[in-house]
Amino acid sequence: MNYVAIDFETANKDRYSPCAVGVVVFNKEEIIEEYYTLINPNMEFDPYHSMIHGITEADVGEAPTFSEVWDDLSYYLTNHVSIAHNASFDMSVLRHSLDHFEIETPEIDYLCTVIISKVVWPGLYNYKLNTLAKWKNITFNHHNALEDARAAARIFQYALMESDVDKADELIQKYDLIPGKLFDGGYIAAKSPKKSRRKSMKANQLNY
Repeated sequence: MNYVAIDFETANKDRYSPCAVGVVVFNKEEIIEEYYTLINPNMEFDPYHSMIHGITEADVGEAPTFSEVWDDLSYYLTNHVSIAHNASFDMSVLRHSLDHFEIETPEIDYLCTVIISKVVWPGLYNYKLNTLAKWKNITFNHHNALEDARAAARIFQYALMESDVDKADELIQKYDLIPGKLFDGGYIAAKSPKKSRRKSMKANQLNY
């Protein structure tokens, strides 16, 4: 089964300001295809963001806009389960960018490697991408969208292998994970089993 890992970098605090995107198509054993492009958000860059990812307004002057790269992204995202590290951020960038350009949101199922890592490898100091990559001897250039996507893909591969499962459905079932979903008009956030149980318990108390 193939998956797609995705990572965005943004020009500023606005979630509809992607300035780069990296996509990695992969399965349990290998990386199959990669896609990367700068994106022109047509808005001002925050110097702090540029300091983090190294992309400036001048770098994206000739780059396509989000709407111009959407056909490519849609092809990957609507044909595979999507994977992202701290998926709440990347999926929020995707949702807000689609809304900003008035593009209909397709159904996209996704999983978060932060949530997955916490249940597969409990007790780590933290679950930042660079921390997990160092722990698993994954060499990458942090805050480069393609390399971050590649690192997330590798972490998901390790999660499958070390959980002794072959595909995402089995991983979800083994750890009671709640997958996320985007759809036109809304979304369902990916959740850890503990958060899901706490929410359920709170609802039951309110209904008592």
